[in-house]
Amino acid sequence: MNVHAAALADAHLPDKQTSAFARDAVQDLSQQPKRLSPKYFYDATGSELFEAITRLPEYYPTRTELSILRDRAGEIASFVPEGAALVEFGAGATTKVRLLLERCAFAAYVPVDISGEFVKDQADALRRDFPTLAVHPVAADFTTAFELPAAIAGLSKVGFFPGSTIGNFEPHEASSLLRSAAQILGAGARMILGVDLEKEERVLHDAYNDASGVTARFNLNVLVRINRELGGNFDLSAFTHRAIYNRERHRIEMHLISKKSQHVRFLGTSFAFRPGESIHTENSYKYSIERFAALARASGWKVCESWTDKSRMFSVHALMAEG
Repeated sequence: MNVHAAALADAHLPDKQTSAFARDAVQDLSQQPKRLSPKYFYDATGSELFEAITRLPEYYPTRTELSILRDRAGEIASFVPEGAALVEFGAGATTKVRLLLERCAFAAYVPVDISGEFVKDQADALRRDFPTLAVHPVAADFTTAFELPAAIAGLSKVGFFPGSTIGNFEPHEASSLLRSAAQILGAGARMILGVDLEKEERVLHDAYNDASGVTARFNLNVLVRINRELGGNFDLSAFTHRAIYNRERHRIEMHLISKKSQHVRFLGTSFAFRPGESIHTENSYKYSIERFAALARASGWKVCESWTDKSRMFSVHALMAEG
C-alpha cells in the first residue's frame, strides 16, 4: 500500500501518487466530519509501523491468520492450479505469502502495493529465497484498475488478499473491489482472502489500542506524511489516537482527536479544528462467515471453502470467480 520517495517530496516534484494524496487530503479534511483515507497510512514508515503492530501481543489477526494458513496449507494447495501466478493485492511483509509459495506450485508472484520502495525490497528478498520463482512487483494503488505484467499473461491467476484488508472498506466499496479484482485477474480467477470475524468487544478494543502505543504512532503517521510531503504544519502533540467499536455497524473506527481549538495549514488551505473534533482515519469491519459469503456472492465470487481457527477469531476463504 504506498510510498512517495522522501527525496521527491523534499524537492517538491509532483509525482502521480503525491498529487493524488494532495487532492484527497484537501478534499477529505474539508468535509464534515473530517476524514483521511487509510491507504495513506502506508509510506515506508507506516509500513514498518504496521509490521510492528502485527507482532503486538494484543493484535490477534496476523498470528491467527498465519495459523490457519499453516494448518490448511494442504487444502489451499489443492485449490490452487499448478503453474499459476499469485497476485497479492496490497502486499506487505512476505511472512504470509511465503507459506503459500512454499506449499503451492506457483510459477510467478506479483506483489501489488502503492509503496513502490517497500514492495521492491520485499520482491528482492523473495528472489533470493525462491530463485526459480518469477517475481514481478507492481507499484500501484490496488483499489483502482491496474495492469498485470505481460510476462504472466498466459498463466492462470490466483489473487491473495490477506490480513482482513477487505474490512477497511465500506461494504459497497468492498463489493466493488472484489468485482474489480475479478476483472483484473481474468477468466477462471481464484482468490485466497482473509476476513476478521465478530468477537467480544474487549478483544477488539485492546487490539486497536495497544498498551505500547504503536497503533497510535501508526495512526498519527498520516499527519507526519502531510507535514513532510505536502508542507503541512500539524502539531502531532495536539492530536490523540482513539479506536472505538461501533457495534451497530460491526466495525472498529480509528480517529485522530484534536485536543484543542487550532488551525492547520497546507497547500495554501487552512483547516479549523474544535476541541474534541475527529479526523476519521480508518474503519475495520468485522464479519460473520454468513455475511461475508453473501458479500462475495453479490460481488461475482463463489465461496468454495471457508476456514477458521478453533476460537473462530479469524477466517480464510477460497473463492472462485463466477461467469
